[in-house]
Amino acid sequence: MDVLETGDRNGLEVQCSFVRGKNVLLAKASFSPIFVEYFLHLNENKLNFSETHVELFKTALAAFTLHCASRPRNEVLSWTISFQKPLVNLFLVGDTELSTVSGRIFDTDVKVEKFNSFFQEVSRPGKPIHRSFVDFSGCDSLLAVEKFYSQSEQRPARLFQLDEEEYAMISAHPDWDEKWFKNLDYDQMKQLSTTEEVNLLERRFYSWDCGCSVDKMYELMVPMGLEGVESIFEDQSMITVSCPRCAGKFELSRSRVDALLSLSKDKIK
Repeated sequence: MDVLETGDRNGLEVQCSFVRGKNVLLAKASFSPIFVEYFLHLNENKLNFSETHVELFKTALAAFTLHCASRPRNEVLSWTISFQKPLVNLFLVGDTELSTVSGRIFDTDVKVEKFNSFFQEVSRPGKPIHRSFVDFSGCDSLLAVEKFYSQSEQRPARLFQLDEEEYAMISAHPDWDEKWFKNLDYDQMKQLSTTEEVNLLERRFYSWDCGCSVDKMYELMVPMGLEGVESIFEDQSMITVSCPRCAGKFELSRSRVDALLSLSKDKIK
C-alpha cells in the first residue's frame, strides 16, 4: 500500500500509523526541527520567556502538531490553554492543509481564574466554526490534552514523551482495546513497533509558519480608521506591532498607514 505524503518534505516528519488488533491511531515525531524553528523565532523577535513557560509551550506544541496530523486535511485549528499555576496562557494555531503550526506565550495580563481552561476552535470550508471547552487540573500540557480528548473529542487519547524531543500520541478508534489502551505505559510505547502490528498510513511534514507579514500587519490597521490609528501612533512616525498569533514583531510607518487609509476611502467612494 502506498504511503500518503503531505506538506514540505523539509519540515518535521509526523508518521501516522494504525495499530492493528488494538484499533488505535499512532502519531509520532521527533520534534527537533520544529523546536529549532521556534527558538529561531524567539531569537529573531527578541522574545524572552521563563524556562518554565517555554517548556510548557514546547510540550503543548508537540501535542498540538500530533493532533493536527491526526485530523482531516481541510481544517484550521487553534488551542488556548490557560494555566493558573504558573499563571500563563499558551496559544497554538495550525493549518492541516498547509501543514503549518505556530503560536505564542502570553505571560502578562493573564486573567486569574478558579481553574485551568482549554479552548479549541476548528474551522472548515463552508462550515460554521466549532468551539469546545474543558477545564483541567495540574500544570502538565500532555495531561491537559488527554483531558480535552476524553471530554471534548469523545474518544480518549494518550500522549507520551519518549525521548527528550520525541513525542507520540495514540487515539482510540471504534472497537479499540480499552484495557490495553488504559494500561499502556512508557516502556510498551517505546517497543510498540516490535510488539504490535503497526502499519504506516501517512507521512505529514509540518513547519513552523504563522503566515504573518508586514503587509498583513498594515492591512490590520485599515479597519481601525483614522481615530484608531492616531490613538496607536500618537505622535510617532514609526511603531512596532506584534502578530497576535505568533508575537512576531514588525515596524510600521505612519505615512504608509495614512496612504492605505486614503486609498480605502477612495475605493468606498
